[in-house]
Amino acid sequence: MEILADNFIKIYESENPSVIGCYSPGITRLDSGRLVVTIEIGGKKTFPLEGPKIESDLGQSQGKVFTSDDKGKTWQHRGDFAMTHSRPFVAGNSIYILGHSGDLCIIKSDDDGETWTTPVKLTNNEHWHQAPCNVHYANGNVYIVMEKKVYDDINGWNVNGMAPILMRANVNDDLTKRGSWVFASELAFRDLIDSKDLEYFGVPFYETPRRTFIEVSKGRPCHPIGWLETNIVQFVDPDHIWYDETGHTFHLWMRSHTGRTGFACIVKVIETNYNTMVTVPEKVPSGKKIVYVPCPGGQMKFHILYDEVTKLYWLLSTQATDSMTKPERLPKERYGLPDNERNRLQLHFSKNCIDWCFAGMVSIGKGIKHSRHYASMVIDGEDLHVLSRSGDELARDPHNGNLITFHTIKDFRKLVY
Repeated sequence: MEILADNFIKIYESENPSVIGCYSPGITRLDSGRLVVTIEIGGKKTFPLEGPKIESDLGQSQGKVFTSDDKGKTWQHRGDFAMTHSRPFVAGNSIYILGHSGDLCIIKSDDDGETWTTPVKLTNNEHWHQAPCNVHYANGNVYIVMEKKVYDDINGWNVNGMAPILMRANVNDDLTKRGSWVFASELAFRDLIDSKDLEYFGVPFYETPRRTFIEVSKGRPCHPIGWLETNIVQFVDPDHIWYDETGHTFHLWMRSHTGRTGFACIVKVIETNYNTMVTVPEKVPSGKKIVYVPCPGGQMKFHILYDEVTKLYWLLSTQATDSMTKPERLPKERYGLPDNERNRLQLHFSKNCIDWCFAGMVSIGKGIKHSRHYASMVIDGEDLHVLSRSGDELARDPHNGNLITFHTIKDFRKLVY
C-alpha cells in the first residue's frame, strides 16, 4: 500500500526529549493562504523553559505559535504563551488561540498571527481540558468545544467526571470578552452512563472501581470509563436521521475511553434560544439512547473535518492493530493499555459519520516510539495538511514524543471512491 504522506517537515523538535515532550498540534488557514500552527511543549522542571509558561507540581508547559506562507515548506516562530491544550481559529478579521491554564484563556492577533495579546481569562477558578479538535462555523457564529472537569473525586485520569461544553460566539464580536460567549449546559459522562448498565458489546473492557484505577498488569493502569477530546459535527443532509432543518442542533463526537477500540461517544446540543444551549443524549428511531457509535480510531484523539466540495466528513485518527494482546505480553516500550497504540495515522471519509470508508494510511512510524498521533488537519485547495504529534528513536516513549511534524496529502479528494 502506498502511504499518503509519510514524508514530513519538522516544525519543532525537543532539545531535551528525555525531559521535554511535544504536544497539542493545532492548525488553521487564513484566506491569504497563510497557515497558523500552535503546539505545546512541556515536562519536568529539571530543564526549565524560558518565556511564558504554566508551572505546577506536575511540571511545566508552554504554548508556541508558528506561521507559514509557502504551504508549510518553511515556518516562522511568532511567539510563546502560557496556555495548554490550545488551538488557533479565525473569527471576523482576527485570529484567536483558545486554551486553558486551569481556567479558560484566550489570546488574539489582528495582524495575521505576527503578534499576539497576553492571555485573558474567560472563567474563574475552574478546571478545563481538551485537545486541538475541530472548529465549526454556522449561523454567523463560531462554535468550539472545551471540556470542564465537573467532578474532581477521581483518583487518576478523570475522563469520567468531564463534561464537553459547546461554546458559541458571533464571529464579529471581540472573543477575548467573556460576554461574547454562550456556554452550553454541562453533561458529565458519569451523569449519563453507569458502567454497570452496559452489556453485550464489551464496554468497559476492564473492570475498575467507580472512582479509582486498577493495574491490569504491572505499570499499565486502567481508569474508569469516560469521554474526552471533543469534535463538533453538524448534519446538513436532509436525508440524515439526525438532520435538523432549523440548523440549531450540533453533535459532539468524542474520544471514547473504554479499554477497547473502534467506538466514539456522542451527545447533541440544541440551541433553544439566543442565550441557551442544552446538552442532551441522542436517540435512535426506536427511542433508545445512543452514546457509543462506530469510529475507526475512536479510542484515541481524532479530528473530523467537513468538506463542502465532496459533502463528506473526513476523519483523521490512530489505527490500532493489536488491542486484543494480553497487557502483560506487550513490549516494554509500549505506552499504556493494548488499545493505546500510537504510531499509525489513518484517514477515512463518510457521508454520515457512522459508515466510514478507508481512504489510506497517512503516515506509519518506523518503530514503537515513532508516534504519529493526536493529529489535526486543514484543507488548502486540493490538498489536505496534517499536523502530527510525533516521535522518533529519541522520544521518551510513544506518548511523550519529541517532534511536531507537518504532512501534506496531495489531491486528497481523489481518494474518494
